[in-house]
Amino acid sequence: MQLPLMRLDDEVEIHPARKLLGTVDAVLVAGGRDFVTAQTDALDLGFDGIAGDHHRGVSRRSGGREPWYPRGTEMRNERQLSIVAADELAIVAGRMDLSELRPEWIGANMVIGGVPGLSMLPAGTLLFFSGGVTLKVDGQNVPCRIAGRSIADHARMPDREAGALLFPKVARRLRGIVAWVEKPGRIASGEKVSVRIPEQWIYRT
Repeated sequence: MQLPLMRLDDEVEIHPARKLLGTVDAVLVAGGRDFVTAQTDALDLGFDGIAGDHHRGVSRRSGGREPWYPRGTEMRNERQLSIVAADELAIVAGRMDLSELRPEWIGANMVIGGVPGLSMLPAGTLLFFSGGVTLKVDGQNVPCRIAGRSIADHARMPDREAGALLFPKVARRLRGIVAWVEKPGRIASGEKVSVRIPEQWIYRT
């Protein structure tokens, strides 16, 4: 019997693992009835996410991002934290003709500085915070019209629905990332964060 041919590693373009260093510029929590956040001094995190936050939970209900499940299906909560970068939000604000786009308006829980292309960090990236917490990146946070309406309301855009539609168009791959708690503890504003990007490749087979 003929054995299948073995593929060699040099036939696949593999990018080695990398380490970067960033800073926690702000931490925020959604303590009200919706996803809009407010700045605070520190976040207390358990395996279920941020204490008192709107998105806290070991599980969550599926929505439009998971069309393979009936809406409302209970599933693991891999979106416990929303993390953004100020430089990327500035680009989105410019594309929306706004003077600013505050992280609170789109429900961000953390602003990290010093990491180029934050939104492009791949799934599986580990974030090690100097205070002891570890977060694991699930992937990009896809912009939606709900966040767009929040921006339109807070920025007092003359056409609320136009703002809601514009945000998903101009913020793709700039809206930050979502992550879940791998090791709980407390994250304070001003902490350092070690970003460990795993080995990467493109699956083409």
